[in-house]
Amino acid sequence: MNLQELQEQVLKLSVGERLQLIHCLQRSLQNEQLLVAKSQGLANSLIGIAKIDDCLPTDAKVKAILDERLVQKYL
Repeated sequence: MNLQELQEQVLKLSVGERLQLIHCLQRSLQNEQLLVAKSQGLANSLIGIAKIDDCLPTDAKVKAILDERLVQKYL
């Protein structure tokens, strides 16, 4: 059934049935909006999680940091 056929069928319903249909559609749309809002909220909360203030260290700097930690750990 396409949208046009659905609209024609809806107009054949009684007023009470159309009101029930409206409430059903509102609930389904509200549920969809909640799901979208939750997923967008989660994605937005992750933005910048790995952001650093300084520039990235060079390979030599990382090796020096690791060597220093190993020395501290085993001394």
